[in-house]
Amino acid sequence: MSDGASTHDPCGQGLERSCERDWLCSAADGAGVHRIAAFFSGEAYAPHRHDTYSIGYTLAGVQRFTYRGSRKDSTAGRAIVLHPDELHDGEAGSDEGFRYHMVYIEPRLIQDALPRGATALPFVDSALQDDARLINAVETFCSDMQSPLEPLAVDGLVSEIAYALDDLSDADVKAKSDTVDRPAVERACAYLRANYQRVVRSDELEQVAQHDRYTLARYFRLLLGTSPYRYATMRRLEHVKGEIASGCTLADASADAGFSDQAHMSRQFSKAFGISPGRWRRLHAEGGLRVS
Repeated sequence: MSDGASTHDPCGQGLERSCERDWLCSAADGAGVHRIAAFFSGEAYAPHRHDTYSIGYTLAGVQRFTYRGSRKDSTAGRAIVLHPDELHDGEAGSDEGFRYHMVYIEPRLIQDALPRGATALPFVDSALQDDARLINAVETFCSDMQSPLEPLAVDGLVSEIAYALDDLSDADVKAKSDTVDRPAVERACAYLRANYQRVVRSDELEQVAQHDRYTLARYFRLLLGTSPYRYATMRRLEHVKGEIASGCTLADASADAGFSDQAHMSRQFSKAFGISPGRWRRLHAEGGLRVS
């Protein structure tokens, strides 16, 4: 491993880290934005999907992943763009391991940052990018994992990423136009966030959105890149993440988020994040500080 990869301490604790010991730091900055700094020496994540944009930057080593049917190798200095609901995994592509930063942004924030006439989400065909705006934004997001970012800083960085994605987006996607009831989707999302601890029925959501379930599902896919069910499940799992990081047991975190049992939560967690909740907790113990 290079010197930078072995001694870098994103959590500011002055600790030297072993080449063989994986670690992860995470920080949440308001609703809809999450960031991590991490090092992995081998397999990092099993195949999984986020319901967010995942914008990353490789700092050292080779960050290898399978995305949209082919293997990608991101080397130091390159940016990564992963779209909502796209299956991917992660592992080290060389013996030195890899170190990286990643920012997860809910699609609704990207939509909000773009002109109101936009309907289709930006889609960047290549997962590997050298765009300076993306790199600078991710590095600014993750430059200080000890402290929460101020709201204005978050808004500015989200806007910078949104416009970079829009500029890099495929022309056919940009030209796509469809009628979408954004307020209906926003009402449905707010309802799902407020009721994440219980099962929400389709007829409830139809009443909130004032659209039938199939129309609403189409609107969700266009605006958020995912389904109402998956959006609700991810809000539960994000709550579990916060509970575990705060020292809660897996059983208590499962119950508090409304899962039927710990096993059900663990299956959903591993499927969504490519890592078991127990390993996620251990990685955070190695990484140290978490900012909420």
